[in-house]
Amino acid sequence: MSDQKADLSRIKESAKSLSRIHREFTHHANPADGFGVSVLGERGLVDVFHDFDDNWKIHRERLTDELEKLSKILTTAAKAYEDIDYQLAEALRGTDKKPTAGGDAK
Repeated sequence: MSDQKADLSRIKESAKSLSRIHREFTHHANPADGFGVSVLGERGLVDVFHDFDDNWKIHRERLTDELEKLSKILTTAAKAYEDIDYQLAEALRGTDKKPTAGGDAK
């Protein structure tokens, strides 16, 4: 038999964490978005953040897609482990109820 173990609470927490990160990336794209010289203090800095924003949008979209996929995979994995655990427990309970060759059911 395999010695593999699944830490369901860690898998579930990882899925939730990835979902939160996905949400943050989706709703808070560029931390300096909308800030001008009056806030950032210099036109050059505003331009740097603008350039960053253009480049970041491309990478952020790919990253958010991957975060969402991984979160769904982890959620599905946790559910599958729970289902298997439940089915194995039910099978064992069914085995415990069967009568033995020379006696009553337990």
